[in-house]
Amino acid sequence: MTAAGRHGSASAVLADLVARSRRIGADPALVVNGGGNTSAKGVLVDHLGRERRVLWVKASGGDLATGDVGTYPALWIEELEPLRGLEAVDDAEMVRLVRRALVDPAAPRPSIETLLHAFLPAAHVDHVHADAICALTNHAHGREAVRDALGDRFAFVDWIRPGFELARIVADFAAWDGVVLAHHGLVTWDDDADACLARTLAAVRAADAYLAERTAVAAALAPIPIPDLDDDEVESLLLHLRGALSRTGRRVLHVDRRLREIADRPDVAAVVAAGVPTGDHMLWIKPWPVLLDAPRDPEAVATAVAAYEARYADYYAANAALLEAGIPMHDPLPRVAIVPGLGSISSGASAEDGARAGEVALHAHATLARARDAFGELAPLPDAETFRFDYWPMELYKLTLGDPARPFAGTVHIVTGAASGIGRTIALELARAGASVVAGDLDGDLLEGLAAEALAAGAPELAWVAGDQSREDVVLETVRTAVRRFGGIDGVVVNAGIGVASPLEELELARWARGLDVNLTSAFLLTKEALRRMRRQGIGGSIVYVASKNAFAPGAGFGGYSVSKAGMLQLMRIAALEGGPAGIRANAVNPDAVFDNSRLWAGGLREQRAAEHGIRPEELEDFYARRNLLHRHVTTQDVAGAVLFLLSEASSRTTGCVVPVDGGVAAAFPR
Repeated sequence: MTAAGRHGSASAVLADLVARSRRIGADPALVVNGGGNTSAKGVLVDHLGRERRVLWVKASGGDLATGDVGTYPALWIEELEPLRGLEAVDDAEMVRLVRRALVDPAAPRPSIETLLHAFLPAAHVDHVHADAICALTNHAHGREAVRDALGDRFAFVDWIRPGFELARIVADFAAWDGVVLAHHGLVTWDDDADACLARTLAAVRAADAYLAERTAVAAALAPIPIPDLDDDEVESLLLHLRGALSRTGRRVLHVDRRLREIADRPDVAAVVAAGVPTGDHMLWIKPWPVLLDAPRDPEAVATAVAAYEARYADYYAANAALLEAGIPMHDPLPRVAIVPGLGSISSGASAEDGARAGEVALHAHATLARARDAFGELAPLPDAETFRFDYWPMELYKLTLGDPARPFAGTVHIVTGAASGIGRTIALELARAGASVVAGDLDGDLLEGLAAEALAAGAPELAWVAGDQSREDVVLETVRTAVRRFGGIDGVVVNAGIGVASPLEELELARWARGLDVNLTSAFLLTKEALRRMRRQGIGGSIVYVASKNAFAPGAGFGGYSVSKAGMLQLMRIAALEGGPAGIRANAVNPDAVFDNSRLWAGGLREQRAAEHGIRPEELEDFYARRNLLHRHVTTQDVAGAVLFLLSEASSRTTGCVVPVDGGVAAAFPR
């Protein structure tokens, strides 16, 4: 369907809308994290050859910064405009009526504010949640501030939740230049796309200038000198905070030091108490942040989180409508912590999710602080209105978009020996299942490739540490990366290893020692450091050791390797004994003859083992498969499946266990 729009072809109008929207979306001071919406009107030819007016508007959950033509479904305007004459329309009926107007019934659901765009006659409409505009209205005299800042061509509308009623109210101001919505944002319009954008930007600049002048007069409070949290203090805080926040589900933590200026303000408690400047912010960061004003004290951190939880639960218990409807309480724990001496710590299912919440928190609380500096006391949205967003299906719909939940979302796992073979497959499978992974190996180039492959598969950001995991400093860097990058540790896969093949009487001491260092000492060091941090975190954990069938059934000429793997199993048992009281499990898998993508067999090992068995090197894989009971080749995927089971809640009652993944080697049955 194509035809002429008001200022060009339909494709040109839509292309201009995408370009204008991306310019707006590129500035987080205008919209943040998928907020705001834009539209354009034009003409399409329907299936009967009739020219009909249409509205292209951003889809619910779409992103102005990255959207393309598919982000803007088209609707027949003639089916939307008559709705303005209705007396009242509830949310469910509004959604039904709007969807019926779609040109393509299979298109994504249009914005909650579609009718606002449709009822305004202008060809182009912008709606932004600009920080400066929100700061104008988060106090008791917002109407006067808007008039003083923007002049008498901009209307002011007191807070009302988006929907049919707000759309009708805004339409009554169509002859004005725009409308400021209290605790919500700015709506502007024009028949020319460039003029519409210019009007939006000019209004935001005027608000910025007005606030700057007011702040200069008010002499905003300067941050007080609060000592920095050092690296060890930050690590300790992250572990204790993650433990407190993960009781309702694992979370990845993200540190954002950009909020330090606000966190160190002498009136930070008042800024935090104001919650969020708009309901849209609340959707991503909950009704309020939690203030951790004693971040060096683990008990104070736990107490602050518990107080937040109690406040949320008290509101829920007092909300008769929710109780009567049988709606279960949402997660009562905070998503953002404001930390003097640091900034903010936000949480989510991944590092990207936590960073997204951190970005919203930065703009939300900077906006509140700016309003306080300019106008004195804040007048935020009442808790009841904020909570309505927390349970409002129209907004919650946005959170259901995207990939389905992944079983390891929010968890943090370390995998060593991750550049190839078993370790690489485990790291990729964990990442694909939603885990935040720290991969360790000697080969930094291969680790970088692993991270790129995980990202291409849509997995969370993967961190990596290149170095020798038998060195204590490298192990420390690995576990610290997990805590400082992602907030803590849920699981560790001890997999780094090398083959040591030689008859005992021919085995040099240096090779023997190297095998013990890489296969056993590295396992000890990682166990030691992981146990320390898991214990402080206080939510348990799982350590899985990738040992070998040779630990139970050694082969001649492979003594150095077999001894180190047998020692690994004993280390696992001790870790299970010592970690059990803290909920930390330790288990092992015993693979055999895994060849795909493995570097274990390089350097002559394949040839040596083939000679030991009296076969050609190329026959070795089939030889190992024939000797097991199932006559199956064992792959890295087989081992990864067993490891992920031992890391998961499905094995939460299992510790001190050895799982063979060898096709069935009778001599290696655990006993």
